[in-house]
Amino acid sequence: MAQNELFPIFLKLNTLDVLLVGGGNVGLEKISAMLQNSPEARITVVAPMILDSLREYIRHFEQVQIIEREFQEQDLDNRDLVILATDNPQLHATIKATTKQRRILCNVADTPHLCDFYLGSIVQKGDLKIAISTNGKSPTMAKRIREFLDDIIPDNIQNLLDNLREIRKSIQGDFQEKIRVLNEVTASLVEKKK
Repeated sequence: MAQNELFPIFLKLNTLDVLLVGGGNVGLEKISAMLQNSPEARITVVAPMILDSLREYIRHFEQVQIIEREFQEQDLDNRDLVILATDNPQLHATIKATTKQRRILCNVADTPHLCDFYLGSIVQKGDLKIAISTNGKSPTMAKRIREFLDDIIPDNIQNLLDNLREIRKSIQGDFQEKIRVLNEVTASLVEKKK
């Protein structure tokens, strides 16, 4: 049976320098996903044409910069992460080859075989954040799972997380004892079907 071998991580985009190549609808989708999850993300958008809706979306994010021109190789200087969102597959392949040489992680929209990472579907309620991946096979399935989880996770989950943090601080004993107590406290969260 096939297995998703991706390693999930959560990035602190506010500590990274991100380049987004593309200012159209896909670029808007990618930048809105990043800024919804990481409002302090430092992103530079490079594209010869920028949608008005993208300009409008980022106008409250002063750390986001727009460079309205064709991509140039020096745009990759000092970047930690690159997201390609144009309608030009040849440009994507060229940039991806350069990011690989420079050891910069790269996501190429709608081209899983060129991606170093995927942008998953995300459920967020307070400090709880769950990313969903289908290994690039079905963003629609990931979206449906996100909707399902969003419906079943209670809106007041933040209160529980805050309380568990305080409980964890107050538990005496070694690591194993703390794990045992936290397992007992959280066992009621998981309903087992018989």
